[in-house]
Amino acid sequence: MQRWIAIGLGAMVVLLGGAFFAFKAYKQNRPSPIWVPLSINSELSIEKQEEIARELTVKMSDPKVLAVVSQDLSLAKEWDLANDEAAADELGRRMFIRAGELETALGRTPTIDVGVEGKVKERKLSEKIAMRLVKDVFKILGVDAPPKVAD
Repeated sequence: MQRWIAIGLGAMVVLLGGAFFAFKAYKQNRPSPIWVPLSINSELSIEKQEEIARELTVKMSDPKVLAVVSQDLSLAKEWDLANDEAAADELGRRMFIRAGELETALGRTPTIDVGVEGKVKERKLSEKIAMRLVKDVFKILGVDAPPKVAD
């Protein structure tokens, strides 16, 4: 009888350990989009904000721009892809630019959100990509980047 109890306890420990690691893997693979909000003029209409976001999306989706970002951050190596062109395609698939809002001390401020879709386990890489994309957005807009973003 004691043998069966020991075997049952052992099986329960193995099942609970497996469930723990499965849940941990599940949590690490959940979607986690990262974006940088860029404040814009609050007097712009919603249609104009969305138009700006669409224009930026078209300009940022240029394969040449995406290839440069991919090379700068070594995304082919990070994502285990064959070359920078494949990494640029993947980046184009994950990148988003949208109109949004940001809650500040002075109230809601309209923003253009520049970001990338990723997983929880890729959070640090997603943050680097989003910050790098913002640098290109500033170049496209012809605006000097703030000192913190320029670093």
